[in-house]
Amino acid sequence: MKIAEIEPTPNPNAMKFVLTEPVTTGFVTHSFESPEAAEEVPLARDLFALDHVISVYFADRWITVTQDGGADWSQLLREIAVPIRAAAREDALVLGDTGPSPEELAERPGMDDPRIPEIQEVLEEHILPFLQGDGGGLQIMGLVDNELLIRYEGACGTCPASMTGTLFAIENLVQMQVDPDLVVTTY
Repeated sequence: MKIAEIEPTPNPNAMKFVLTEPVTTGFVTHSFESPEAAEEVPLARDLFALDHVISVYFADRWITVTQDGGADWSQLLREIAVPIRAAAREDALVLGDTGPSPEELAERPGMDDPRIPEIQEVLEEHILPFLQGDGGGLQIMGLVDNELLIRYEGACGTCPASMTGTLFAIENLVQMQVDPDLVVTTY
């Protein structure tokens, strides 16, 4: 795979590698939070084999790699580039996985709430483009009473701004556009 650009993210411990070809199909994303989760995907597994890598996130034409804060980026960037450049597209594919199945989504609490489609629309239109631009994303994990549970992914997963300012902005937006009683918390 060819790396078109390497972009810093608001998270000082995450970098976004923009590629010349897609690593996922459509709008599907894949978040690997441990070496065990990455075991079946050669590129993700190879990235976790590097010291200090704690998270790998695939989305469209980019990969976000998050480190533990113990490495100098100038050296780690060179190390991360090696497996990315050596990988074929097939090395990044998560076979048979197109995101959570309808059954898995239905098991999440409150996903049958009539506000969920409105919330998803607001997030997809107003929030996700900005998170993706910064090398991250989010998933709705459930809605319990008026508490919207979200999980940040990629660079957003360990970013200090995600836990404060971004979370506050998401809450304000869904309160204004969906329901003023909603509270947003991380899962």
